[in-house]
Amino acid sequence: MKDTMDFLNNKTGNFVPEVAIVLGSGLGELADEFCDMAIPYSEIPNFIKSGVHGHKGRLVFAKIDGKNIVMMQGRNHYYEGHSMQEITYPIKVFKELGVKTIILTNAAGAVNETFKPADLMIITDHINHMGSNPLIGPNDEHFGERFPDMSEVYKKDLVELAKKCAKELKIDIQTGVYWANSGPSYETPAEINMIRQLGGDAVGMSTVPEAIVANYCGLNVLGISCITNAASSANGNKLSHEEVIEAANNAKVKFKSLILNILKNL
Repeated sequence: MKDTMDFLNNKTGNFVPEVAIVLGSGLGELADEFCDMAIPYSEIPNFIKSGVHGHKGRLVFAKIDGKNIVMMQGRNHYYEGHSMQEITYPIKVFKELGVKTIILTNAAGAVNETFKPADLMIITDHINHMGSNPLIGPNDEHFGERFPDMSEVYKKDLVELAKKCAKELKIDIQTGVYWANSGPSYETPAEINMIRQLGGDAVGMSTVPEAIVANYCGLNVLGISCITNAASSANGNKLSHEEVIEAANNAKVKFKSLILNILKNL
């Protein structure tokens, strides 16, 4: 961590961000528009280089609405073969940088049958079905306690703020529970039926490990999913990553305006 922090502070002139944003598949345009400095993950000590199409793999520093912001333009995933600790390392770095609030975004498949592609869903809770937890292993009390409470991972006041900001922009917003699977295969129709019956509204392959670690580190968490498809082949259609990127692109204008309005009102 000292190597990482020394490198970043030297590069950014001790830039202290108050908000971090993790930008998921197809949602990285915000970081292209607002970029005072961008550092590829491959240059940052102890960061993993991003290897997923649609993820640029850069840490972007910017000032938006008078607030210091750091953005992850793309993330690393458990399904790439990295450990849970490796993919959540940047969240601990954000805590060290001084971040207080983190906005986690992703592309997710609809499980709730009222959702349609390009909808935005504010995450109210999650179900971790990835088969692991990023807090397994020795605990570092500097970051958080051994057994963190998880009763309000996604802060209710931030959920309400996001709903209010969406209403101001006349964006129809969904709310729901995000179900995380390890991936990289998409879900079978039987799995989608199970997820629906067990309370999931959208399903994806990220975000939950980051949310667990952010909550553990004492950060205020807001989660937003871009609904990219009807989950699985339950609708008779085959799924592809290209479809995910396309739907995210269709949603990016309202996604960007919502994020900017949230930042303005934080």
